[in-house]
Amino acid sequence: MVARIAHRHLDVDGVRVFYRESLPDRADAPVLLLLHGFPSASHQFRRLIDALGTRHRLIAPDYPGFGRTEAPDGFTYTFDRLADVTEGFVERLGLSRFAMYVFDFGAPIGFRLAERRPEWIAGLIVQNGNAYTEGLSDAARAFVALRPGQPGAEETIRGLLTLPGTRGQYETGVADPELVSPDGWTLDQHFLDLPGRKEAQVSLAFDYHSNVERYDAWQAWLRAHTPPTLITWGARDPFFPAPGAHAYLRDVPDADLHVFDTGHFALEDHLPQIAPLIDTFLDRVPAHA
Repeated sequence: MVARIAHRHLDVDGVRVFYRESLPDRADAPVLLLLHGFPSASHQFRRLIDALGTRHRLIAPDYPGFGRTEAPDGFTYTFDRLADVTEGFVERLGLSRFAMYVFDFGAPIGFRLAERRPEWIAGLIVQNGNAYTEGLSDAARAFVALRPGQPGAEETIRGLLTLPGTRGQYETGVADPELVSPDGWTLDQHFLDLPGRKEAQVSLAFDYHSNVERYDAWQAWLRAHTPPTLITWGARDPFFPAPGAHAYLRDVPDADLHVFDTGHFALEDHLPQIAPLIDTFLDRVPAHA
């Protein structure tokens, strides 16, 4: 069976948030909030929602500055503000308990959410979502160090926002690029090329250091709450290498860890391996709205 998917919008403080949601037959189906990464949007989870959406309620929003979400003029693009909108989105949906999938940018947004509303988080799925300095490659450390006004800094960021930069994030570290659909990076680039989107991404890039500065707090949250945790990680991620996955075991030693021979967007070529792990995890950690 293939899941039924609804494509909807919610207004959150003037932001028209687009989201996709599976419609399982069970009213008490476990809920999984899917938080996407850069430079993508909720469409990166299409195949995962198809695979698991008949048994679980999967909900994937687009952040302001990404995908089909529409933010008002003057919106401030920081990770705190993206977390504000995501928190408001969850409240508008009426969710009170759910598992959370955090990937890339989804990790700093999701961990901010967890700090603010720990009672919401029934379980945590981490896929190349970093919260440890060991998980920062040299390239990532150089990126985090970029600051406004620094010579060449904005040009470096904008280089990632081109089609070759976007495609490279999907294919770097992948053993068989033929398993990676070109639709992902093509659609990402379409949204990146919309008016104002590159400026939004530059602002977020300059704010990324605020995430690294919160790593200690997020690790403390993990130790304090020890949520059931599943970690699936692409080991050859050029930004967040495998030590970032293993570092979670310091704070959630009972986490279920799986490292795959692939890059950043591990779902693209390893969905057949990862989807059953998520399915089993959600059955073990039921999370109901």
